[in-house]
Amino acid sequence: MNNKKILKLKKLINFYNLDGYIIPKNDAYFSEFSLPDRLKTISNFSGSAGFAIILKKENFLFIDGRYTIQAQIQAGKYFKIIEVPKFSPRDILKKFKKNLTLGFDPQLFTNSILKKKFGSICNLFPITKNLIDIIYKNKGRNFAKPFYNLSDKISGENMNSKINRLIKKIKLKKIDNIFISAPENVAWLLNIRGEDNPNSPIPNCKIILTNKKKIYFFSCPKKIYKIKKNKKYKNFVFSTYKNFPKVIDQLKGNSFCIDNSTCSVSNENTIKSSFRIKLDIDPCYIMKAIKNKSEIKHMINTHIKDGLALTKFIFWIKNINKKKITETIAQNKLENFRKLNKNYLFPSFNTIASTGSNGAIVHYRATKKSDKIIKKNDIFLCDSGGQYKFGTTDVTRTICFSKQKKSIKNIFTKVLQGHIAVAQTNLKKDNTGQKIDRRARKFLKRDGLDYAHGTGHGVGFFLNVHEGPQSISKYNSIKIREGMILSNEPGYYKKGSYGIRIENLVYVKKDKKNLYFENLTLAPIEKDLINFKLLNKNEKDYLLKYHLNIYSKYSKFLNLKERRWLASLI
Repeated sequence: MNNKKILKLKKLINFYNLDGYIIPKNDAYFSEFSLPDRLKTISNFSGSAGFAIILKKENFLFIDGRYTIQAQIQAGKYFKIIEVPKFSPRDILKKFKKNLTLGFDPQLFTNSILKKKFGSICNLFPITKNLIDIIYKNKGRNFAKPFYNLSDKISGENMNSKINRLIKKIKLKKIDNIFISAPENVAWLLNIRGEDNPNSPIPNCKIILTNKKKIYFFSCPKKIYKIKKNKKYKNFVFSTYKNFPKVIDQLKGNSFCIDNSTCSVSNENTIKSSFRIKLDIDPCYIMKAIKNKSEIKHMINTHIKDGLALTKFIFWIKNINKKKITETIAQNKLENFRKLNKNYLFPSFNTIASTGSNGAIVHYRATKKSDKIIKKNDIFLCDSGGQYKFGTTDVTRTICFSKQKKSIKNIFTKVLQGHIAVAQTNLKKDNTGQKIDRRARKFLKRDGLDYAHGTGHGVGFFLNVHEGPQSISKYNSIKIREGMILSNEPGYYKKGSYGIRIENLVYVKKDKKNLYFENLTLAPIEKDLINFKLLNKNEKDYLLKYHLNIYSKYSKFLNLKERRWLASLI
């Protein structure tokens, strides 16, 4: 099926007199969960990041280290799998004698992405009609679900206050107009949410804000009838994307700020025709990353509800004896536990329920073809999360059902030590993700081991489960500040055998002059995989206090068997 699509695409490449065509993962909103997923359509690859280059005689799929195994399985038949940053498109394209001409959709790329990936190694030719859409009509989901307002009580800050703070920032930089092109930033700024994303309450829309506090709101007209009725938005100018050039022509001023990570080539060119462009990071990113007291309170309450569901699930899966439970049965059972809470809405991402060798595929998704029975000797890795009213969760637990080899227990323990080291970080001393990441990896590195993903990502408040600019990784130098929420998830993966990961969400708390991480996630850590001889007193005390806290929160909601089991972990 995919080969037929590739052949159809190559016919169009010839028709447009091109040497190739570039297909990104993202849609026009540069969202993590893109709809339609054109990259999956052409390659069958379902990972959350990557891009393809289709040439007349060769096909390349570029992915990062998280997806090496997955990409080979899903797309290896028709694509050469290239791992970045080990290799780049420049490395591949420079082997050709002439500069190739590659077509691209200008709505799906930013100039900074094109420059970073391709530089001057090829000729880039914009084509307004997306070639994947021509060969395959993707019906997608029902995109007409209306946006809705988030109350000030829930958000903790009203829209006017946020806008005034933003305008102060742009005036300091002498900016006349700013284009907020990331929908999650619009959602945060205007206290609205939507249903345009399968795993996040994202409203697909973009706005222009002038320094005179005028807002031009671009979206599908069918989605705005609810918020148009709200007096809060009475002074907005609502418009369609077709009118974007007309609106730009009407605006006053000289300077126009765009974020080159989410402003498309098409939109940038339109703005550039009338204004002096100022490239800058959208201030909403850092403003949104620092959660207020109300957001933190709701996230704490959400994680208590979510942790109870996960605790009940862990007891269930460890005590099902010898029933034939598959990965998909397990993930459905976990969601059923979450659904017992009336505030649960939907998963915050596709659950990773992976047993045995599937656990080594970092972002594995169980399918009919891959679905395995969870065997007694397996290690089971489950990474899942939920969107609730009002909060977002993300948690990973690695579980065993029988006595494991000492070598596996040692590795799990080193991952756990890294996890505890992150949780106990002195944020005055190690105040960037780069520094914290080293703390997470040091125990594995002593044995020459490592993992190919970051140690943690930022998390939104009832928004995207992955949020920047903060993260815990080898490359992130953003200062960690009070109110930020991050994941803490070191791991280890042995190809063909197993995967190990321990993930909690944490928030940055301030007590007098001290800045530290406080756990949001409350769910038992697998004690049957720990070699306690490797732990020092501090690490043992951490585990004891962590499980005591879980027991105190959940014991009254558990039946006698569940309660006894949870007490045994203390």
